Amino acid sequence: MVKLKHIAKACKSKNAGPFHITLDIMFDKPALFEQVRETGVINAKLIAQLYGVAEADILFTEYAPALAWKATLPRRIPSGAVGDTDVYGAQQHAPLLDIEIPLDIAA
Repeated sequence: MVKLKHIAKACKSKNAGPFHITLDIMFDKPALFEQVRETGVINAKLIAQLYGVAEADILFTEYAPALAWKATLPRRIPSGAVGDTDVYGAQQHAPLLDIEIPLDIAA
């Protein structure tokens, strides 16, 4: 097993308007992207579990030409509302980093 943070080129988040967050997982090596893709680990169900939202509320897209996955999901608190601690949505990617991928790759 290897953690996503050790093999992905980037895992990031950002606002997709005031009510949604977009998560991006990107790779820079086509062969590694394919290996991860073949495991089937990265999917809407996993994102729903990590972020505590209904799977039906997630727009999940795999975009192989860019070696990437994108997921858009509702924010728990709208951007800038009372209680919001991340106005830009830039720190919401942390749960992605520890996703375990069943590959035998040295970190």
